Amino acid sequence: MTDDKDVLRDVWFGRIPTCFTLYQDEITEREADPYYLLLPRISYLTLVTDKVKKHFQKVMRQEEVSEIWFEYEGTPLKWHYPIGLLFDLHASNTALPWSITVHFKNFPEKDLLHCHSKDVIEAHFMACIKEADALKHKSQVINEMQKKDHKQLWMGLQNDKFEQFWAINRKLMEYPPEDNGFRYIPFRIYQATTERPFIQKLFRPIDSGGQLHTLGDLLKDVCPSAITTEDGEQKTQVMIHGIEPMLETPIQWLSEHMSYPDNFLHISIIPQPTD
Repeated sequence: MTDDKDVLRDVWFGRIPTCFTLYQDEITEREADPYYLLLPRISYLTLVTDKVKKHFQKVMRQEEVSEIWFEYEGTPLKWHYPIGLLFDLHASNTALPWSITVHFKNFPEKDLLHCHSKDVIEAHFMACIKEADALKHKSQVINEMQKKDHKQLWMGLQNDKFEQFWAINRKLMEYPPEDNGFRYIPFRIYQATTERPFIQKLFRPIDSGGQLHTLGDLLKDVCPSAITTEDGEQKTQVMIHGIEPMLETPIQWLSEHMSYPDNFLHISIIPQPTD
């Protein structure tokens, strides 16, 4: 893998200033002050909100407390999506801090998966890494790792330790020089304007002539509506980690440097802001 360590570091340490407020209909014993937190883009909501939970539980009647869940402007936030993806998809053109509403009641069974412990998050995270490696290396890299290496990936993410995580993850980003890239690129494309969870299909980083495929090539093949213009006007934005990468960027480079810790490129297609 090419060593653009500064890019990896910038991606890892991306933060979103967030204001958590308790839903107005929750029954409390006294007024609940908002709680502010810098959320790591690369993590998961239920992994980094222990402080939020403690803060609001102090004012709750204990019999009123059940599973915590979050929503933004009426949309329940899926905890198994990385935080940066949730923000890009639902709130990227709004003013900061990101305003998230906290709930302890009326869990939206139809919209969200339950998350009773960090073991659930770890299982989801490791399943994604294994799926990504099946696409990239036919699972050879992840299967050759020891259990302690798998654990180190998880602990690196959970404890926000860049070096700890990348000491292992770099092996998942390597490939034989003669291959010029991965077998297939692990990616998921999310569209803010559709109910469909995401688009995912097999896509090689190199074309049959040996040329590098770009982000534009991927979108043209998988989601052409994201890059077609109406009357010369671009109707959508393509976001990864809060930025709009150039469509000419090789998809292999993006996969190595802009994937989330789960080893997937999570790409958001959102409407252009109208202002």
